[in-house]
Amino acid sequence: MDIKEFKLAIEQISEEKGLSAEKIIESIESALSAAYKKDYGERGQIIDAKLDQSSGGVSFSRVQLVVDNSMIYSDEEIEKMQEHEVSEEEEENEKVRFNPERHVMLKEAQEINPEIQAGEELITPLESKKDYGRIAAQTAKQVIMQRIREAEKETVFDEYKEKEGELVSGVVQRIEGRVIFIDLGKTIGVLPKEEQVRGEFYRTGQRLRLYILSAEKKTKGPNIVLSRAYPKMVSKLFELEVPEINAEQLVIKAIAREAGSRSKISVEAIDENIDPIGAMIGQRGTRVMAVINELGGEKVDIIPFSDNTEEYIANAIAPAKVSQVKILPKNTALVIVPEDQLSLAIGKEGQNVRLAARLTGWKIDVRSEKNPDEPTEAATAEPEVEVEEAETSEK
Repeated sequence: MDIKEFKLAIEQISEEKGLSAEKIIESIESALSAAYKKDYGERGQIIDAKLDQSSGGVSFSRVQLVVDNSMIYSDEEIEKMQEHEVSEEEEENEKVRFNPERHVMLKEAQEINPEIQAGEELITPLESKKDYGRIAAQTAKQVIMQRIREAEKETVFDEYKEKEGELVSGVVQRIEGRVIFIDLGKTIGVLPKEEQVRGEFYRTGQRLRLYILSAEKKTKGPNIVLSRAYPKMVSKLFELEVPEINAEQLVIKAIAREAGSRSKISVEAIDENIDPIGAMIGQRGTRVMAVINELGGEKVDIIPFSDNTEEYIANAIAPAKVSQVKILPKNTALVIVPEDQLSLAIGKEGQNVRLAARLTGWKIDVRSEKNPDEPTEAATAEPEVEVEEAETSEK
């Protein structure tokens, strides 16, 4: 294979695997190092191969760490370690057990390179070899395939690590118990039971939008944890529908969500010429309906944010009308509403006041104008979880 064919092969692998040419070259160099060591090296040696991409030639070198007496274990220290069954990894210092194949004493290294210092690497060129045995060639092939697989996993992990906190589209690949496996194209993501929306049903082949909670490195590859229930999924869906958010004319301040049932979201206009509620709803409700449809019919209350605490809490109790808000000690707010608005303010099973408390971060006690001194069952709610800051302005 001439150099042009070689470069074309690298480009083809790069395109097929989604890897950079540099990663593939590194894999080939590692394979050549392994093959060289298999036939011509010694156990423990570190062999480095460098591929000249312009000529196709390969140069080999031996790498040794330059050490002085302070960097290596003495015979007495080694004996003590053996007596107490202490491994080098368990030792707190950075000493090494001297191996002539991997290490070279400073005095000896300076005979070759007078300027070299302890802790640096001594690079000794080796004779290039053209003939490799069958086992060495097999080793090279295995190393290349292994390194390419590792590089693929690393590339996929890096891609999804950068996408943490973003939305992604995927197809339900399979269902195992209550765990849903999602085909994301380059890898498989996991939608665990606790991140699914209550009442939603999933089927194989179904396409979904999901929120990327986390990307973690695992032995078998990247582990991508997805969510349909996370509060910030609501804000990310609005980002797709409301261009004013990406233009930084509008900011989502906070979200409170009971996935599958109802969400409250507070917004503030940065541009005074923008109507924040109108922008979120869209002409004839098209924007908010697109979000609701994606959430499977989940209700969404859009609340105007206010720096005035009383006003903000009153807004958060919507759709109920509020007569008065009194700020009490211990981060508590007393909300007085007309008698005919009491059940609306509380909501079914206390949901409305509960979401309002989460949204504002205040404990809210709702009472009627008729009986302002009498607490009502299910009318008091605390901010059980931290207010979910949308962070849409931190792009």
